[in-house]
Amino acid sequence: MVLTCAMVGAEVTREQTPYLPITAQEIGEDAAKCREAGAAMVHLHVRTADGKPSQDAELFRAAIREVRKRCDVLIQVSTGGAVGMGVDERCGGLTLTGADRPDMASLTTGTVNFGPDVFWNPRPLVRDIAARIKALGIRPEIECFDAGMVDEALALQKEGFIELPGHFDFVLGVGGALQARPEALDFLRAYIPAGSTWSCAAMGRHQLPFVELCAERGGNSRVGMEDNIFLSKGVLAKGNHELVAEAAKRARAKGRTLASPQEARELLRLG
Repeated sequence: MVLTCAMVGAEVTREQTPYLPITAQEIGEDAAKCREAGAAMVHLHVRTADGKPSQDAELFRAAIREVRKRCDVLIQVSTGGAVGMGVDERCGGLTLTGADRPDMASLTTGTVNFGPDVFWNPRPLVRDIAARIKALGIRPEIECFDAGMVDEALALQKEGFIELPGHFDFVLGVGGALQARPEALDFLRAYIPAGSTWSCAAMGRHQLPFVELCAERGGNSRVGMEDNIFLSKGVLAKGNHELVAEAAKRARAKGRTLASPQEARELLRLG
């Protein structure tokens, strides 16, 4: 089972939790702890020094270097950024090459209501980002907030932007999109192309229970402060590693073994 940790995100603030990693050094230190706790991959957003969401290439470069000098965890950069960012800004992490190149990048294949906001992903923008991911020579993680985003992935394949079978991440529980219900997970995992791998990122209080559902159904899972800051009701996680450790404990209790980064690379066909 591949455990991914979404460490930072673009929405959570230090006012909500003082344990959110913001600087490159903090991200690197927390990533190493997550790796030790059982994570095979980290999903990265970056922030400015004052905590504002950013997709700046140099901030990504600094964070990636801090992570890689401490551990061998796979690195997936976000191309979602924050609500309201333009496509060039969102793709800052895709400009990195050589030793700083990420292992994967997220690709959300449709527009979705995102709480009180709208996460805009019109078809031309999706194709622009997909083309940049392909040009970098890495594989996308196809992020699906709704079922139509699976169909859009099929369209992207037909047009030559991505290869399928691929790796899908079902994001469940965002206000305005599919909610974190077992029925939604079961529908989506049956709906993706045969041979694809999948994981699920469930929001808030659903995060850790859905690790167990994913484990039972043979899938993978994403945890971390981007999606949930609580270890239990009213108890803040004192770092992403605590969420990873609890997820690992629950996965093992369901009979799953945790993939190393190298095993995850093979399972997800990253080359």
